Amino acid sequence: MKPAPGRAERVRRSQVEAVRRTFDGPRTVVVVNPKGGAHKTTATMLLAATFGLHRGGYTLAWDNNETRGTLGWRSSHADHTRTAVDLLHALPDLTGRGTLRIGDLDAYVRTQPNEQFDVLASDENAASVSSVDAQSFRSLHTVLSQFYRVLVVDTGNNMRASNWRAAVDTADQLVVVSTLREDTAQSAAWALDALRATGHEELVRQAVTILSFPEPKVDKDLRQRLRSHFGALTRAVVEVPHDRALVTGGPIDHAALRPSTRDAWLRATAVVADGL
Repeated sequence: MKPAPGRAERVRRSQVEAVRRTFDGPRTVVVVNPKGGAHKTTATMLLAATFGLHRGGYTLAWDNNETRGTLGWRSSHADHTRTAVDLLHALPDLTGRGTLRIGDLDAYVRTQPNEQFDVLASDENAASVSSVDAQSFRSLHTVLSQFYRVLVVDTGNNMRASNWRAAVDTADQLVVVSTLREDTAQSAAWALDALRATGHEELVRQAVTILSFPEPKVDKDLRQRLRSHFGALTRAVVEVPHDRALVTGGPIDHAALRPSTRDAWLRATAVVADGL
């Protein structure tokens, strides 16, 4: 007997196909919410992990905080502590050699071997006065997009920062992330309104909203209101559940997540991929 796949398996296969589909060039996904604690970094890591696992690598999670972000903390530790600022300073020498190779980036990115993606952390030196501006972002993006098929960019909390605006300008897909909380959702809605007011109407219209549950118990009324509000603003609204494996704030281990959580992030990543 050869039973046909059930509905759940067919849906999963279609989601995997969406994530794996061929793009006609490198694609940049930009994750935004100007409020801290909105789960931007979690979303960046798990979108990159899902792309990496199903596409076999060539995916980068990039912390584009103008000063200090947390993506490096949430990733597996490498044998170095170099960051985007170090790569930026090294670019003239690396590009001046004539041919830049993917192996030249190994000293600056942190490979996540189990999930098959790399992490480029933001500056982690507490004494540093360096910061990343718009030109710095564009220089890095030009180089990184030569080697990665998918770049998932985690943004900081300052929408007025030039590197924040530069990241949005490169976005092939905008992802707005919010926990199921009034204040975080208001911040996300405000960011979308600000983007629409500054000429990014189509980017917002085609954006994906990810609603992340910060607690096991869900406020059903708030959930419905947020789904309705963001559903009217963006192309799709996807929910991802609370998972105890994400609560500690340490490195994110995709394999330690519950199967239902991994399935939710596969669904979210497939919806994002549909916009690429």
